[in-house]
Amino acid sequence: MRPDVQAFFDTATFTASYLVVDPATKTAAIIDPVLDFEPKAGKLSTASADALLAAVRDRGLHLAYVLETHAHADHLSAADLIRRKTGAKIVIGARITEVQKTFIPMFESDASPDGAVFDVLMEEGDVLPLGALSIEALHTPGHTPACLTYRIGDAAFVGDTLFMPDYGTARADFPGGDARTLYRSIQKVLALPPETRVFVGHDYLPAGRDTFRWETTVAEERARNIHVGGGSQEDDFVAMRQARDATLAAPTLILPSLQVNIRAGALPEPTAAGNVFLRLPVTWAA
Repeated sequence: MRPDVQAFFDTATFTASYLVVDPATKTAAIIDPVLDFEPKAGKLSTASADALLAAVRDRGLHLAYVLETHAHADHLSAADLIRRKTGAKIVIGARITEVQKTFIPMFESDASPDGAVFDVLMEEGDVLPLGALSIEALHTPGHTPACLTYRIGDAAFVGDTLFMPDYGTARADFPGGDARTLYRSIQKVLALPPETRVFVGHDYLPAGRDTFRWETTVAEERARNIHVGGGSQEDDFVAMRQARDATLAAPTLILPSLQVNIRAGALPEPTAAGNVFLRLPVTWAA
């Protein structure tokens, strides 16, 4: 079965969010929504989430879920905002508890490390109904321990596990990440039927391309992905990924993002004066 997929691309964070609809029942899910954050001024806004919600309203859809592919390190999630506005349930991989246990101490967060701030924790093979369609969870760790790919009909939403064929794959150097695990997770995605539509979580413009793209297929990834296509071997991938990751800087929004996203996108509680603060842990350079 073929869901209707509408993409929303945030050029500030290079993030693709998706509205996925069962055409038969008009039941919908939103995947990886962005809460806009301007870090220099500490300003939040909701334009990206508003666009998603406007599409839900204008199309007369019933929004059942907000699906998070993982706890993002490059943008704040609008999942909690959307939940409060619509009642949709927030879904994430069950191993989010590992991510919470890593980052709660870093931020001295009041978040609970049991995943309870999310509504549904999915394991490999778990299935949720989406009208006449189903949402199947594929556990695809490597970028983070909790990464899920959501398979809905003929579509797979891979988050940061795979990118467009001309860009390759996600980094694997975050806490709990692992290049060898990532390679094996990617093989799980590449084992899906070749006609499966693949929707990636980000697009960055590689040399030679000047338009953003976010949809490809399993067949295209198998044949042309510059990191894993054409029969790339596991040891070669691991060596490449580790060398490449060693050159990468931390994402600009990693500290604001993670302390919010381990709370399902909910901001810290305001102070008695009504102010909301994000924490910036300070360490000495090695």
